[in-house]
Amino acid sequence: MTTALLVIDLQNDYFADAELARCKADVLAASNLLVRAARAAGALVVEAQTVHARDRSTWALNMLDDDQGMAIEGTEGARRLDGLLEPDLCIVKTRDSAFYDTPLESRLRERGVDRLVLAGVSTESCIAATATDAYARDLRVVLVDDATASVEWRLHDETLARLQRQYRQAVVPARRVRFD
Repeated sequence: MTTALLVIDLQNDYFADAELARCKADVLAASNLLVRAARAAGALVVEAQTVHARDRSTWALNMLDDDQGMAIEGTEGARRLDGLLEPDLCIVKTRDSAFYDTPLESRLRERGVDRLVLAGVSTESCIAATATDAYARDLRVVLVDDATASVEWRLHDETLARLQRQYRQAVVPARRVRFD
């Protein structure tokens, strides 16, 4: 099996919520542990960043409804977290799934990837959407419970349990992820 690591939305705006701010250091440390392990095994490391246009042309419906954008291009909020190790490849997305209207699938296929390790935020939205889309593309998924987080831990736990049950996606701590 050829495995890649995908780190999603480890950007300043996503940690503005008090609960996510509280677990930011832990998620960052677990994500960096995964990056190091992936590099040691020669696995591809991909970072997916959400970046929206100032002119609202890329905003999601909830952003438009609330008249409040986030991760706006060129802002401090869109910037990746300080201390996050550099990826091999960075893709920009405008929706929850890292596959939606991005080159992610083709880049993974070019490298023969058939297993994806997911880390980042938020578990119930971007992680879940990406995991579901990966399943639809016949990619095995490993969800890293301590390298993912949510504004509500109940949502985090329920989402991981659902993905594990429905799509047979493994849920493991960062220290147990293998890339070889």
